[in-house]
Amino acid sequence: ESVDPQKTALLLHKSWRLHSVTPLYRFRRARLGDYARLLSAFIAAQRQKGLAVEVGVELDIKVAFSTLAELRGSELDQAALLVQLSSRSRARSRDSEDKPLWSGWFCSVFGDDLSENLPEDFTSLPLLLSHGAESYTALVGSWFQKTFDCCFRRLAISPQNLSWMVAMWAGCKLDRAASAVELVFSVPRLAQPLDISYAIHPEDAKALWDTVQKTPGEISQEEVDVFMDCLYAHFHRHFKIHLSAAQLVKVSTAVASAHCDGIVKILQNQYLLGVLMLLTELAISQIQ
Repeated sequence: ESVDPQKTALLLHKSWRLHSVTPLYRFRRARLGDYARLLSAFIAAQRQKGLAVEVGVELDIKVAFSTLAELRGSELDQAALLVQLSSRSRARSRDSEDKPLWSGWFCSVFGDDLSENLPEDFTSLPLLLSHGAESYTALVGSWFQKTFDCCFRRLAISPQNLSWMVAMWAGCKLDRAASAVELVFSVPRLAQPLDISYAIHPEDAKALWDTVQKTPGEISQEEVDVFMDCLYAHFHRHFKIHLSAAQLVKVSTAVASAHCDGIVKILQNQYLLGVLMLLTELAISQIQ
């Protein structure tokens, strides 16, 4: 099931850094305007202390809070929260458009495991996707932690979870021609860094997954392992290299791409909720 592409255009085709966020204490959606003013004042105060967030240019930082009710998986999920920072240089005219500086989506897609047993005063939005300079992420994170007594952590993606992602996304049906499925491996214990890129035609990857998957709509660890072992065996047969001895660090498909450092890019609105569901699950597992 997909959501309105006009409302989710900000999420697509951008690189997002992943974070896990513990439940927010006494967060009130009726006060979004107040929160925007408070965060703006907080950023201004930090700049006065000498923590410059933009070097060489005097900028006015504007803050906007908004919600997107459609970006959730079930009725138990809270509507997604979008925080946007933008700037207008004092040297530019008043009619000029604001320059986007940073944006962050706080969301929960099928995050029932965390939300269903929470006390009434807590709001569960365990996944944060941020786009922009990390200095702004630190400022926004610091304000949220002080205001809502929550904790932020960068969310890395393990090789096992990357394997799940490439198996799931390679098996997705797409309306138009898809790009290649690519896996990037890092070879450990070498004097000089060495990466191996392995590209598979999307139709071949989907055909392989279709032969591995026993029940459509359901995925098991065994099926993911078989899928990856088949790819490893094919690579070894041609290049005599055991990819299982290397570390999977990045996967790219027509649906989305993901890096082990916790950076994702979502490409298909059709599968947006499915990707966010998996990322929400990873964020909750880190919190718990």
